[in-house]
Amino acid sequence: MNQHHTIGQDCVAMCVNDIICCGAKPLFFLDYISLWKNIPQMVANIVSGVAEGCKQAGCSLIGGETAEMPGMYAENEYDLAGFSVGIVDKEKMINSQTICAGDKVIGLASSGVHSNGFSLIRKIFHIGTDKQSLNQYQEELGMSLGECLLTPTKIYVKSILELISKVHVKGISHITGGGFYENMPRMLNEKVALNINTNSYEIPSIFKLIQKVGDIPTHDMYNTFNMGIGMAIIVPEEQVEKSLQILKDCGENAYLIGEVITGNKEINLR
Repeated sequence: MNQHHTIGQDCVAMCVNDIICCGAKPLFFLDYISLWKNIPQMVANIVSGVAEGCKQAGCSLIGGETAEMPGMYAENEYDLAGFSVGIVDKEKMINSQTICAGDKVIGLASSGVHSNGFSLIRKIFHIGTDKQSLNQYQEELGMSLGECLLTPTKIYVKSILELISKVHVKGISHITGGGFYENMPRMLNEKVALNINTNSYEIPSIFKLIQKVGDIPTHDMYNTFNMGIGMAIIVPEEQVEKSLQILKDCGENAYLIGEVITGNKEINLR
């Protein structure tokens, strides 16, 4: 779709949203762009997205590298990579061993598919062989498919740092590739599991469209996509209302989506 100004935010988000899961504040970010030809305006658009992502995360873009490699990339192809460094005092790191049965799970709304599941999405909508499908207006989305899919990944850093400063956050999971089933267990200890109520929030229309067009089983949807929840956070039951208010004040759409039970890292959806 020749849109290059948002992919940089996706790259930053995939780094800083992971960093925040251990309670660390992102300090700085570096990027690397390798491409078939250095087209200044396109590179400027890419880097502007990286800069916007860093601004949203409250970290500094301190450098990067650009490599022009026409023998390695086909025309109009490029790779964007990056990494970030964060800091947290050891005693303030998120400690999954404090999680116990009765704690609650709060979900933060995603902005869309974020940066995961695109191989499946490309196959379902025949992207690459039917490029017009991207430009077609989708009634259920209120925009074209391409516009929806290119909505950049939401960055949660500032909201979660604010939450950590005011309540006891016991676990954080960034819902990326692998969806609920592969990401949520990472924040648990070996003595607990989760019950997640999938009716506790409205699943965005893009996921309903993907499931309908691709005829994808519900289990596979929750094992591939974020399904509208970009971050899952575990807090004590008595701090749920306070947590929801803090997150709302930070501009997040936050929902009570589940609870912690005794188990061995199972994720039970209902």
